[in-house]
Amino acid sequence: MDNTDRRRQFGVYLAGLRRAAGKSQRQLAALLCAVSGTASVTRTEVSRWERGARVPEVWLPWLANVLTVPLRELEQAALYARGEAGATLPGPAASLAALLPEGDPLRQLQASTGRRIDGEAVASLAARVHGLRLADDVLSGGDLVGPAFRELRSALALYREASFTEDTGRALLTQIGELGQITGWVASDAGRLDDAEHAYRIGLAAAREAGNGPLAGNLAGSLAYQWSNNGRELEGVDLAEAAVRESGDAAGPAERALFFDRVAWAHTRAGAAQPAMRALGEAHDALSADAAEEPPQWAYWVSREELEVMDARVFTELRRPLRAVPLLTDVLGRYDATHARELALYRSWLAVALADANEPEQAAEEAQRVIDLSGDLSSDRTAERTRVVLRKLEPFADVPEVRSVLTAHGHLLMT
Repeated sequence: MDNTDRRRQFGVYLAGLRRAAGKSQRQLAALLCAVSGTASVTRTEVSRWERGARVPEVWLPWLANVLTVPLRELEQAALYARGEAGATLPGPAASLAALLPEGDPLRQLQASTGRRIDGEAVASLAARVHGLRLADDVLSGGDLVGPAFRELRSALALYREASFTEDTGRALLTQIGELGQITGWVASDAGRLDDAEHAYRIGLAAAREAGNGPLAGNLAGSLAYQWSNNGRELEGVDLAEAAVRESGDAAGPAERALFFDRVAWAHTRAGAAQPAMRALGEAHDALSADAAEEPPQWAYWVSREELEVMDARVFTELRRPLRAVPLLTDVLGRYDATHARELALYRSWLAVALADANEPEQAAEEAQRVIDLSGDLSSDRTAERTRVVLRKLEPFADVPEVRSVLTAHGHLLMT
């Protein structure tokens, strides 16, 4: 790793400290001017530090004062940024810093010959990004992964080649971040996990460059969810918790509820029941708080109903079917029938919970519904959940209803 990457990671670390202190870039600059007795620090300078363009060498003592961080810790981080052998980034911020993509996919061309763009171009991109999110409600990953990556490549080229004002550039970076998130989500559903992680990393770099903590938290949390479901459970816990910290005070109730739900799932997958239950409670508390403003578009789907689904999934994974079954039954009775993939996924947890409750006949009925809903979906998630449900039914093979399902669909265990 060269010093440019190290400086960018130092910027991630510094921005995390600032958000933990509840300060904007402008507020941090003003505080540094006040404590140092000089007016030479601006928000732009703080932004340069957080982008890794510069390391604030002479300002480390004042930063330690304002951010209430030990000076030794900041000096250690600065050594890392300068490329000192053996130096490491201190604290949990390193888990997010390590996710920044190698090289710089957001590097703008020095002699751009592209067209000048304004807010209208960004608004058009934002509409397409949200269109992808809405399409993901009714289509599956295999159907959307191609269009999603084409949009991401196009948006990156636009950022690198076009010219624009600082405000337009920041808005464009935000849309690249949102596009990285939905592209990663779609790719993960298509079973293309490496491609998904690459998209998440690009999105995270863009969100950080834009100074959008909640969006960066959403990207980190999305990747944590993927890790938790694919054999990296302990790393998933660390990253999910880092996502909460990254989002900072700028995250509203819906965003914080989503982030705590992901923490709950990460702990569940890691087999830690009590931390998972605490995080579920924090998610509900967060969503109950009064919102100062509307949530961002990427959080449009976060609702009390969705929190209840996660509650039930956690209860199912923790083998507490008496709590899971009523919740899932109630939610599924009200769920939008056009969302076939989600219905299949949620019914898969209901089938597992019913099997755990020693209700194999009902479990077999739900398993058949999962299979019927999943038949036309190009979704790796539903395919895997179908296999989970069928394996769960195997101990009940002597029950006629179960035997019928296993006889008709046992071949799916081989795919």
